[in-house]
Amino acid sequence: MTNTATGSPGDRTESGRGDGAIGPLRASWRVAISPEALVRSLLPPETALPVPAAGHPDWGRVSRSGVLVAVRERAEAELGTPWPQPLASQYARYFRDGNRTGYESQVFERQDRLTRAVLMATASGEQGWLDEAADGIVQLCEQSSWCWPAHEDTCRPRGTVLPDVAAPCLDLGAADVAAQLAWADQVLGDRLAERYPGLRERMRSEVRVRVLDPFIRRRDWHWLGLDGDVHNWCPWICGNVLVAALRLAEPGLERARQVAWAVAGVDRYLAALPADGSVDEGYEYWWNGAGRALEALDLLAHATSGLLDAASVPVVRETVRFPYRMHLGGPWYLNLADARARPPAGQPWQVPHRWARRLGEPDARRHAESQRAGAVSATAELGRALCELADLEWQSAGRGEPPLAAGVWLPGTQVGLARTAGGTAHGLALAVKGGHNGEHHNHNDVGSVVVAVDGVPVLVDAGRPTYTAQTFGPDRYAIWTMQSSWHNVPEVRGAPQGQGHGFRARDVEMVDEPGRFEVRMDLAAAYPVPELERWWRTVALDRGASRVTVGDAWAFTGDGDPSVLHFLLNGQVDQPLAEQVVIRPPGGTRAVRLAWDPGAATATLTVRRLEDPMLSEVWGERLTRLELRLPGTARGAFEVRVGVWE
Repeated sequence: MTNTATGSPGDRTESGRGDGAIGPLRASWRVAISPEALVRSLLPPETALPVPAAGHPDWGRVSRSGVLVAVRERAEAELGTPWPQPLASQYARYFRDGNRTGYESQVFERQDRLTRAVLMATASGEQGWLDEAADGIVQLCEQSSWCWPAHEDTCRPRGTVLPDVAAPCLDLGAADVAAQLAWADQVLGDRLAERYPGLRERMRSEVRVRVLDPFIRRRDWHWLGLDGDVHNWCPWICGNVLVAALRLAEPGLERARQVAWAVAGVDRYLAALPADGSVDEGYEYWWNGAGRALEALDLLAHATSGLLDAASVPVVRETVRFPYRMHLGGPWYLNLADARARPPAGQPWQVPHRWARRLGEPDARRHAESQRAGAVSATAELGRALCELADLEWQSAGRGEPPLAAGVWLPGTQVGLARTAGGTAHGLALAVKGGHNGEHHNHNDVGSVVVAVDGVPVLVDAGRPTYTAQTFGPDRYAIWTMQSSWHNVPEVRGAPQGQGHGFRARDVEMVDEPGRFEVRMDLAAAYPVPELERWWRTVALDRGASRVTVGDAWAFTGDGDPSVLHFLLNGQVDQPLAEQVVIRPPGGTRAVRLAWDPGAATATLTVRRLEDPMLSEVWGERLTRLELRLPGTARGAFEVRVGVWE
């Protein structure tokens, strides 16, 4: 198979601009999704969510099955202890020194504890757990703001460091709380009404004022994507608003408006995805983008009794395939942008599994089953946990083997991944990225290469450190992990890559044949170097020889300063010869040798100590950068060869 990708990865289609154009959902359904039509189609709040209330016989099965063992252990340990308390001083820190984790960690721990209490009250029926859940619900209702400080849009204009409770900001955090309260009401509503009269009314009032009204009233939320820039916030927030509206809003036209506008947001997001379903933010962010869209579409199909079913939408099928296409092996995935190569365990694998069943996608189904934990995570979101427990086919599924595709090319983001043999992580895997430097959660990484041995990355993308105010501010690219200097790309005559949509790969070509996978692209446009005419990078996997080659060929208008190739390495790095290094990844995986012709370049090694937990939890104490200094000639070529070191 040969593919010449000369288009513009990440460009937004007109249907994604929010200008009234038909998105893939509306184009597929061919029925009205106006509020007036939805009033007649939506199920009432009592049955609009696909999870039975506490007391249903299914919850007795859950209680006896052991799938809540981790939840129970954690819940019992914290029962009777003080609840996490987010403080004003923690909120203010974001505006003073950029720290956002101090406040967010308290909020997340409070919500996680509430989720565990709701699950225990639902499964056990015990009054003590119902009291614990009510305590958590009231604390959320009393919390001044559900918005995370990094997203608060009233503080800086007013010169304050605390939120304005009269102008609630609808962000990821606020929508998440609204959905959590809706799911709690779904399973415990009747029992809360009996034991805590008035609490359910308080929940509905808070959700209406903080979330549902602002959602309908304001059209300037950046995450709506009405300017054409649609990203993962849109389906994440719209999906949670959908949950809240279905359960907590009064039946009628206003509820239907809320649902219709949430569906329009999901449609806008799907319209902005490439036709191949790929996500420029990387696999980890798929869960909080495309994965959120799939969850919302699940709910919509249920709430309309199957009338609005997205199973026939082509991009939905493609994005269901995306996670297994990015799998390197075991817990490791190809990471792009701010995603991590080894994301946290406990993802809601029942979501792609359910869609794979509906769409007849056996590889996506097997991949989900290969990641199945067998028990609900103690830190799962409430809605995801309840849907997981209610999915009987998922609960009865066995542990599968991952498909591990032999070769994948995604032209929408110009990302490719290939391995020496499909169906096994044994051997080498190669990944290469073209694209541009204006992507969501962007890193300057046009032309970057990742190589794994036996499923473990050895030539790596570091990922990202803990988020702070700097991460999404004007100094983002002062963070080393965002810079091209710390990705596996050239540094051209002392210049790193530029940031922005215009810094991109050109003339990208891909060939995938039984014995060879190859991607060729011109990187010249990614660098602010006027004298650079061409920088061809050709990356290939020879499946028969089990060897990766990274070839660079350049053309300048004249001689000048030398350029440097960078390769970021995971594990113990030794240099037995001047023209080679040997990388021994952690965990006993086979070593890899990276070699080049004698005398062709001067090599140095720089060790980067990892103190940020977001990085050290993935890679350990350090990463090592190999720097290969090339001659400053007007024209030249250089090749690096990577193979297993036996």
